[in-house]
Amino acid sequence: MAFTVDPEMTPVRPSPSKREVAKALGSAMIGNWFELYDFIIYGYFAAQIGLAMFPKADPLTIILSSFATYGVGFVMRPIGSVVLGSFGDRYGRKLALVITMFMMAGATGITGLIPPYAQIGIAAPIILVVCRLVQGFAAGGEWGGATTFIVEYAPPHRRGLFGALQQLSTSLAVVSAVLTALGLSLILSKPELEAWGWRLPFILGFFVAPVGYYLRKHVDESPKYEAKVKSDDIAPVRPFREALTSHKRAIATIFGSVIIWTVAGYTFGTFLVNFATQVLKIEPRWAYTATLIGSLVNIVFIVVAGYLSDRFGRKPFLLMSAAGFALSVVPLFYLLDATKAPWALILTTAVAGTFSGLFSGVGPSYLCELLPTRVRYTALSMGYNGAVMLFGGFAPFIGTLLVQATGTNVAPAFYVLAAAVVSFLVILSASSRSRMND
Repeated sequence: MAFTVDPEMTPVRPSPSKREVAKALGSAMIGNWFELYDFIIYGYFAAQIGLAMFPKADPLTIILSSFATYGVGFVMRPIGSVVLGSFGDRYGRKLALVITMFMMAGATGITGLIPPYAQIGIAAPIILVVCRLVQGFAAGGEWGGATTFIVEYAPPHRRGLFGALQQLSTSLAVVSAVLTALGLSLILSKPELEAWGWRLPFILGFFVAPVGYYLRKHVDESPKYEAKVKSDDIAPVRPFREALTSHKRAIATIFGSVIIWTVAGYTFGTFLVNFATQVLKIEPRWAYTATLIGSLVNIVFIVVAGYLSDRFGRKPFLLMSAAGFALSVVPLFYLLDATKAPWALILTTAVAGTFSGLFSGVGPSYLCELLPTRVRYTALSMGYNGAVMLFGGFAPFIGTLLVQATGTNVAPAFYVLAAAVVSFLVILSASSRSRMND
């Protein structure tokens, strides 16, 4: 470990070695991967979960009930962001991330073991809701904490790339979820999938927890956090109050900026599979294949955008992303509805993967740079999770409801369009000044 003088860090302290940086990346990525894997896999098996956990009804009502339960988890995210974010700003990012890993993994594993409605009646959906609430609470502290942790580890000239690598875990989560769902749909019959097959991906949570705990337990605290605590002599006593009183503009910018990010993510990453199979009657294997292709395209653009943003700045990529969604989403949905063809679905996911990748590759570093170290975990989590709760988490439910209420399959596109316009205007008017040195 080499001792260097970093002008952004006071007092002088050892700069992390490559091995320490790799451990930090791994520990941050596994939790972020697992968080999104859980939420996406739930969306993919919403129909099977609905059949198991709710009274018999027509297929669309069952999916609505399942997606409503899915959305309930997002209600807890802002609460988790305040509680776990404040904890992370006061006592360190590392300990908070260990807590989120255990909570997410435990609740996910239990979800796979809940007896069906036919056996325990109303207790089945109640237990399911409780698990979703716990997962939502943990997720509220996960993304903000993991993103803060890894961007604070990054050298100043590589923050964009490091943030992109952290966000890369979310695309890997989509790939993992798609491969899991595709594999189960090919191996198991429809009755087997409805009876017990959907439970297998959730039980995985019991096996992920020990790995996540080991990685997070044996990684050093964020260098910037440690340096800031030492230079200030004390961590913020009331991070939530300090964030709201001194940094409300930055929180509002984060909130508005990520609306399109979260709406597009859950529309194209979760809703589209059920929409394509249940409404457009496209074969599940094509729906999963299209999502997989979109995720692979997304991965490429995440890395490219993150790398280039360290040279050309963050905002151009964010604006291109929001504008791209605004201009393309309605034509894509019209094409999809008119053809109901696998190639149209693949084109849709590839385009969405491109524009989402532009945002994902830049978003983590851009959002972190809006905030000072003292309250970065809390404020970032609040702004991000507020948007996820209100706009992203309920995107599958809203998309399904719009189709049912309007009778047109293109209706979900206008929800994405509105989100893109709002985020574009917020990003356009936002400051580009970095506060990573504060």
